[in-house]
Amino acid sequence: MADYLTYVWRPVTGGRHAFPIAATKAPPQERVTAFCGAETDAAELHDRSEVDWIREGTCMRCWHTLTTRL
Repeated sequence: MADYLTYVWRPVTGGRHAFPIAATKAPPQERVTAFCGAETDAAELHDRSEVDWIREGTCMRCWHTLTTRL
């Protein structure tokens, strides 16, 4: 993963959310927060299948938050 990335998209239960890159390095049991405020266990950010990416829609609150900060 490149050092210049500040966020990643991950399909977790309830949608495909954007998380700060630091969330991918959190211990599996730690709660992490997406840019929209959604929370999940850090373990859910890893080992996602292609089906997970297709099944979960993009969180438009995360999308809007990221596009307005650029």
